[in-house]
Amino acid sequence: MAYELAPEQLRRTFDPQELGIETTENIAPLEGIIGQKRAVSALKFGLGIQELGFNIYVAGPPGIGKMTAVKSFLEELAKQKETPPDWCYVNNFDDPYQPKALRLPTGWGARFAQDIKNLIDHVRRELPKVFESEEYSTQRDEIMKSFNKQREAIINRVQERATQAGFILQAAPFGILILPVLGGRPLSDAEFQALPQAAREDIQRRRDALQEDLKIAMKEIRALEKTAQEKLHELDQQVALYMVGGLMDDLREKYKDLPEVLEHLNAVQKDILENIELFKGEQKSDSEVPAWARELPFRKYFVNVLVDNSKQQGAPVIVELNPVYHHLFGRIEKETQFGALYTDFTMIKAGSLHRANGGYLVLPIEDVLRNLLSWDGLKRALRSREIFIEELGERLGFIATKSLRPQPIPLDVKVVLVGPPIYYYLLHAFDEEFPELFKVKADFDTRMDCTPENIQDFLKFLCTFCQKERLKHLDSSAVAKLLEHAARLAEDQQKLSTHFGAIADVIREANYWASQENAAHISARHVQKALEEKIYRSNLIQERIQEMIARGTLLIDTEGQAVGQVNGLSVINLGDYLFGKPSRITASVGAGREGIIDIEREVELGGPIHSKGVLILSGYLAQKYAQDKPLTLSAKLVFEQSYEGVEGDSASSTELYALLSALSGLPIKQGIAVTGSVNQHGEVQAIGGVNEKIEGFFDVCKVKGLTGEQGVIIPKSNVQNLMLREDVVEAVRAKKFHIWAVGTIDEGIEILTGVAAGERGRDGKFPEGTVNYLVDQRLREFAECLKEISEDSKKPRRGRRAVK
Repeated sequence: MAYELAPEQLRRTFDPQELGIETTENIAPLEGIIGQKRAVSALKFGLGIQELGFNIYVAGPPGIGKMTAVKSFLEELAKQKETPPDWCYVNNFDDPYQPKALRLPTGWGARFAQDIKNLIDHVRRELPKVFESEEYSTQRDEIMKSFNKQREAIINRVQERATQAGFILQAAPFGILILPVLGGRPLSDAEFQALPQAAREDIQRRRDALQEDLKIAMKEIRALEKTAQEKLHELDQQVALYMVGGLMDDLREKYKDLPEVLEHLNAVQKDILENIELFKGEQKSDSEVPAWARELPFRKYFVNVLVDNSKQQGAPVIVELNPVYHHLFGRIEKETQFGALYTDFTMIKAGSLHRANGGYLVLPIEDVLRNLLSWDGLKRALRSREIFIEELGERLGFIATKSLRPQPIPLDVKVVLVGPPIYYYLLHAFDEEFPELFKVKADFDTRMDCTPENIQDFLKFLCTFCQKERLKHLDSSAVAKLLEHAARLAEDQQKLSTHFGAIADVIREANYWASQENAAHISARHVQKALEEKIYRSNLIQERIQEMIARGTLLIDTEGQAVGQVNGLSVINLGDYLFGKPSRITASVGAGREGIIDIEREVELGGPIHSKGVLILSGYLAQKYAQDKPLTLSAKLVFEQSYEGVEGDSASSTELYALLSALSGLPIKQGIAVTGSVNQHGEVQAIGGVNEKIEGFFDVCKVKGLTGEQGVIIPKSNVQNLMLREDVVEAVRAKKFHIWAVGTIDEGIEILTGVAAGERGRDGKFPEGTVNYLVDQRLREFAECLKEISEDSKKPRRGRRAVK
């Protein structure tokens, strides 16, 4: 049964005195996530299970604080977890193009890097001094003296033999010459050629014999040189090892429990000893050489600390808001040296996956999917449980030059994707890998029950937010006003909105107005001012529409009666603002077989849901009035002065009222607007935007003048959604405006026409004078009219013989 709503039913209010606070200043800060029991349960499950693929997708509409809530939740959980180890990249002395990854205990990465730097600095500084010491010089001189003595003895031996054979040895750039001697001086080529042939042959024979002796002597000298060099190298090795070995032993003792580090220390020591000359000339380096060029040869000994968790307390929580490929997986930087690009392991930079390794990585799904390589790379990393760093150009096949291939790092991370539900459904349907990698869905609700527990959590949120942003605290009246606003956003008197982003904006704006007044706290009037000012900044279009209605440009009657005409209500969404707009809906009827024609659909302005609502009307008419006769009518429905698309079925009951009025001939009160969808059995169903629709029509009536007869008919099932503005509630309290709730079309038509709807009696007929009786009679007339026309058309025309 239809009933008029009392003012108390139109809006839920909160008594500031019952909140038990004066201000939010002394409330305990918020811990955890408000009103998301289902999501919290899913998060705990997904984060607790360590098997492959149990990563999490957090689903929910924008603006409800998913990212902030998840980050806070993870940070609290992460404090209870172990801090992950450090990761470093070091040179691979066997293959510099494949740097090695070293895993070190937490905080040891930077320490290890500093130890190696101190070692190399010490060697560079002290080793040249050792090689310039008197002791080293003495040992080196002894080796060289012994070598020179033996070399000289060999040369003297050959020289003596040459003298005895009539030759002298003369050094030349290309070797040692054996020259014949005559009369105490060497012969020239001309003099040699002038000698008799027998003399030349004798000289040549003796020279050949001496040449063999010389070859043997040179071979002996080379052997002596090699031995001397080996002794010098051995001496250098002993000297360097004496200094480096002790330092290395200290480091080996320090890192004795890390086999990979010990292996690297051995490789460093081996390379230093093999490249002593690099350190010998360190103090004599050219001062004109740039500093970076002097440092370049020693970079191979450095340690690149990729991930330093020394300051991390617990597991890391990384939120990557710009998940391009390099930000996720790291990159290999390059620098220009002498006009060419150069890179090495020290230029490997970490990505978010490296920093989140051992903890949690939070990613916005929309941004990940905008970077296709990031999405593919993320799935590959989660499957393989390894992080590969590679050139993006190489991955795309654009770069053919040789580049670094760093050793992959084992991956142990929980990835939390955050985004709208639609992406979850699409990925689940079209990406076969997604269900295997993201097996846990955490749904964030847009509303929470208005329970005492949730209200207390809401108060804690207000306190925490004000403290975090250093805003003025709210008094109890402001808190009550915000609770009412949260119920309004939720469109439910028993719910509160979890759209904390919108609530936070209201607090910020209220804080501004409180500051303008130099108030100590934010009060209800500041919150109300913030809400009103926000509407004022956005409702220009609404005001223009109301002005056009007031001036008669848009035809909307709020007084009087009319047949086949009713005021419907729709909602216009401007993105940041919703408002209701009344529209005149008219119906015209006549005899025919065309049925109900939706003009909006015919001109392709009506959407599919709207068209479905219109088609339901035919079902209603057939079920109610066509049980004893065919439904023969031609009816047309239209939204007058509508030049944009129409979608939704919330006006289907309104269109039916217009149709019933046109069929019955009964006028409809134009001061009453209607909203609600209808099914084929005449039940009025709930719709969205009920508050905006009522307020939209109220504003129009207020502009044109409230008569006390105006109001809105809504579905009964929408009463729980009412959170109307206070001025609307006051108008209802003053009997200047009315709101009725109906459950059926019959209940609504009685309010609109003031005539009883009527029910079929046992004889199958409606009571005379009722709406349904008049409609039934009109449809019967249409059926009989068409029957007569049909029979007349079958009769033979005069002057013609009927054909059998």
